[in-house]
Amino acid sequence: MKTPHTLFVCTACASVWKDGKREGKSGGQDLLEQINELHKNWDLREDFPIQEVECMSACSRSCAVSFVAAGKYTYLFGDLPVNESAAAVLQCASQYYAKPDGLLPWSERPEPLKKGILAKIPPLPTLELVAQK
Repeated sequence: MKTPHTLFVCTACASVWKDGKREGKSGGQDLLEQINELHKNWDLREDFPIQEVECMSACSRSCAVSFVAAGKYTYLFGDLPVNESAAAVLQCASQYYAKPDGLLPWSERPEPLKKGILAKIPPLPTLELVAQK
């Protein structure tokens, strides 16, 4: 059985706010639309779905995306330029998918995802490891 993977994309990133309300379309929504368009023809579209998220608390470092899979490191990337990142996000997601542990060395990541790493979170221990303790 394949490990389920998810690409989270923040839709609140790069928003313009006025009187506590968002005005117009956010940069995150634009990025999501671009990724969705490329995702239609991506070879991993069935194995790596996209999930939009209202906020990932990376507001000062928008736009933000995250790669998540059971048993792998979770990555949160920010500082992604809206109109230059969609293809790089899917390229990096392909790299993440191919790695058994999800580790993405800096030198192998596409340029927009080299500078904007906000978090690399270790995987949860497996039930076997927990039972051994």
